[in-house]
Amino acid sequence: MELVIKNFDRLTSREVYEILKIRTAVFVVEQNCPYQEVDGTDYDSLHVWLEEEGEIKAYLRAFPKTEDGKTVQMGRVLSKVRGVGLGAQIVSAGIEAVKTEMAPEKIVIEAQTYAIPFYAKFGFEVCGEEFLEDGIPHTPMALFV
Repeated sequence: MELVIKNFDRLTSREVYEILKIRTAVFVVEQNCPYQEVDGTDYDSLHVWLEEEGEIKAYLRAFPKTEDGKTVQMGRVLSKVRGVGLGAQIVSAGIEAVKTEMAPEKIVIEAQTYAIPFYAKFGFEVCGEEFLEDGIPHTPMALFV
């Protein structure tokens, strides 16, 4: 399994296609949430994924949440195969990549509420009230780095 970390301008057209394909498969089709997946945020994002034989197995993106870059948001966290530790690997790799590449003071996520215990294992703490996004309960969480 190879870890890949790239800013948008370094992505190949094939990588962009594969990223959008897997994100749409998980967040739009699998979760039955019709929404604008291609949202313009990718241009300013750090893209982090695990790949095997050219296929993305786990992915996330991170982008500056504040103008000063002191807060970075991680999102679109997914793993193609569940129950084998890929989610933990990509979150751990994502945190390290964000620290190295973006040097924020805080990393925030909008976790699907059922996943709070998962993100808590990495030091994220609930920092706000639950809200609905596309009909799915989410909870804001933060990690101070």
